Amino acid sequence: METKKHRGNLYTDARVSRAPGIDRVTLSYDEDTMMCYFYLDKGSKLEMHTHVQSQSGIVIKGHIHFLKEGGEVLDLKAGDAYYFASNEMHGSIILEDTELIECFTPSRDDYKD
Repeated sequence: METKKHRGNLYTDARVSRAPGIDRVTLSYDEDTMMCYFYLDKGSKLEMHTHVQSQSGIVIKGHIHFLKEGGEVLDLKAGDAYYFASNEMHGSIILEDTELIECFTPSRDDYKD
């Protein structure tokens, strides 16, 4: 049985709104892993949430605070990488216009456009 695969393009694929001020382009995925590019507007927020997928990423430009359960704040700028384990509570506050690359394992059905 062949696994469905997707290959996108950052410059030609449509941005999809994840939340107000937070857009995503899904770049590639199969059943096991997914890579997305995020555009985050200064002042936007992503409420605390969890998902079964582990999440790793890198800040390409900008400044973001990732919030973790228990009040920990990750203060990240361009070049900083991060990781959230499966079902780890997290959210974010966007301090400057920010761009991220994020990978999810396994892939997220809700991000398969």
